[in-house]
Amino acid sequence: MNKQLWKNAGLRALVGAPVGIAISTAITIIISFAIGKGEYLAVVPELAADLGTEINAVLIQALCSMLYGAAFAGASVLWDSDWSLTKMTVVHFLICSAATFPIAYLMRWMEHTVGGALRYFGIFLLIYLIMWVSQYVKMKKNIAALNKKMNDLT
Repeated sequence: MNKQLWKNAGLRALVGAPVGIAISTAITIIISFAIGKGEYLAVVPELAADLGTEINAVLIQALCSMLYGAAFAGASVLWDSDWSLTKMTVVHFLICSAATFPIAYLMRWMEHTVGGALRYFGIFLLIYLIMWVSQYVKMKKNIAALNKKMNDLT
């Protein structure tokens, strides 16, 4: 990658870090409304137990949410490359998986079993498959529109 691409990735990661916290907080609010019975569920109870106190768990979760957001945002520069759609999607998937799987595991956002890990990756893979298909369809439509314009000009 060239120097400008690395700079862009860094800038996007800086923006993505607070976005990661915002999304994480929004998720905890939604979960609290859904199953909290009037209580705010800031973290998974097992995480608080692992870290000794709820405030320790909230702090670590906030830091990990920043890393999560930064990884996704920084990796988004791949979508600006001239690589094939498949290569961009696979590399983005690998970068984001490598960054987020340990976070999801440590934060107990996934079950600590082989089945839990497989479900996590299955959902993650499904999301990327949907992204790839939607981008592929969009690109095909854009190409068809460009071809039509070119044919109209001749």
